[in-house]
Amino acid sequence: MNTTAHSRRTFLTGAAAAGAAALTSGCVASSSTGKEGASGGAVTLQSNLSSPQAKSAMQEVVDAFNKRGGAKGSLNTVASETFRTQLPTYLTSANPPDLYTWYPGSVAESYASKDLLLDVSDLWEKPELAGYSDAMKKLCTDSAGRKVFVPTTYYWWGVFYRKSHFAKWDVKEPKTWDEFLDLCDKLKSKGVAPIGLGAGGNTPWVASSWFDYLDIRINGAAYHRDLLAGKHRFDDPEVRKVFDRWGEALPYFDADGTALPFQDATTALLQGRTGMMLIGTFFADAAPKDQLDDIDFFRFPVIDPKVPLAEEAPTDGYFASARTGRKDATKELLRYLATAEAQEIYLKGSSGTSLPAHPDAKDSGTPLVAKGRKLIEDAADLTQFFNRDSSDALAPTADTALTRFLAKPKEIGSILTTWQRDAQKIWSQ
Repeated sequence: MNTTAHSRRTFLTGAAAAGAAALTSGCVASSSTGKEGASGGAVTLQSNLSSPQAKSAMQEVVDAFNKRGGAKGSLNTVASETFRTQLPTYLTSANPPDLYTWYPGSVAESYASKDLLLDVSDLWEKPELAGYSDAMKKLCTDSAGRKVFVPTTYYWWGVFYRKSHFAKWDVKEPKTWDEFLDLCDKLKSKGVAPIGLGAGGNTPWVASSWFDYLDIRINGAAYHRDLLAGKHRFDDPEVRKVFDRWGEALPYFDADGTALPFQDATTALLQGRTGMMLIGTFFADAAPKDQLDDIDFFRFPVIDPKVPLAEEAPTDGYFASARTGRKDATKELLRYLATAEAQEIYLKGSSGTSLPAHPDAKDSGTPLVAKGRKLIEDAADLTQFFNRDSSDALAPTADTALTRFLAKPKEIGSILTTWQRDAQKIWSQ
């Protein structure tokens, strides 16, 4: 991704990325059947957006598409972690689902390089996608030059808290790492677990947010992307610095941090059992809508003022199976999903804390969303998230290493040695 201010703003204006709820879900269902023109039938949209608000919003989008006449869509919601582990199986099966919620960039590339994704380059010539930025087009293009993804939303990560709780505890947002640790001290003295995590159950990947942010604050976004691409080693001294800093904050983490999935950690945050939580805006889909006005966030603290401030701003959207028997109908649904209308329907039905990819689509306009948009626009660089900047295959190595570190931080030397060994196996494939 181009890191200049101009290209960054072009990226955001043209289409930026990542639908808030892309990391929650529901239950598995059947795949599509039949060849196009033979059995026909509805396009199967396999979705991992399963929190109640996100799931109902997705259904509203599909219903709106079905009312237009022409091709029809059928929504199938799958639990996120089931979806993540089953995606390779879906894409390589004889009768795959037609269309999938997922991620662009290196994640899509890993499947496109195996010729598993439908080439949708022709859709990018249509009016619905014509206004999207060059940076967005690049993010959705594989190494062979094919467009394989249609983006619909993007969102940001931050340290979230409840405004009423901070007021009650008489604390304020920190800007630097030292101020952050002071804030943790104050919260702990009031009997509050300062930092919620949510890396338990089936959401261990949440811990990667701490690794990502500490690395981009200490070593910078370019180093971080190169590390995840195998150009640096996880047992390098630069990576060890990340864990040295993380160790300073460990005493302030909720004792249940690796026991609770992020949905339960969200409840703990809202109830005041924890003070704050580094999380993406998708967590708001697990929160009561009447509490959203009380939610605020601050940017991850500055550690080294000389390192340009990057932010995590993941993109979400759709790719399709190259083996679909309904290519025309699938592309028709994809074309609709790229419209401002479809994206606004989703935002209104969900928590509304994500931002639309279509340059003409309106976001929810809340102060929280305005603050999030400014955070991204002001960033010196943007990263996607650990698995998105690396691959779905590398993500489990991070889950294992980071969970071990949280349990036994003094074993960091052997943890990083093992992480490098496991990562090297993935990179060598």
